[in-house]
Amino acid sequence: MKVVTGKMSAEGRRVAIVVSRWNELVTKALLEGAIDELARYGGAPSHVIHVPGTWEIPVVVSALLASKEPPDAIVALGCILQGQTTHAQLLSADVGGALMTLQTESKKPISWGILTPDTLEQALDRSGAKHGNKGREAMGAVVEMMSVLDQLG
Repeated sequence: MKVVTGKMSAEGRRVAIVVSRWNELVTKALLEGAIDELARYGGAPSHVIHVPGTWEIPVVVSALLASKEPPDAIVALGCILQGQTTHAQLLSADVGGALMTLQTESKKPISWGILTPDTLEQALDRSGAKHGNKGREAMGAVVEMMSVLDQLG
């Protein structure tokens, strides 16, 4: 039986971050957490790309994956606050589906650091306050997944 366990090292790896400017109070904290976590594992971002909103993240991820020197992994960061309509649910489902398709087709890890809270307070709690920093967690997941996928060949 082969047991695969991801190693937490980003040394020599190209990791890109695509981050939404919408709800920047939250996404700036997510970005800081992600960059800090990557440094913890010996890496630095190969790209940090700011986009207007979460809707624009998948097309940039697709372009990065198709580029001459694609990154080894990508972290997507954003914040979709729930409102009084179903817009947020539709947006998060479409973006999540697009990122999952890109991840499975490219065989490169794309980590979901996109918050979908009901309130700004919940978003702030998840971007560095009471419930940790989901940008940091998304980066940790992508670092581990690079190692797991390497071991699977």
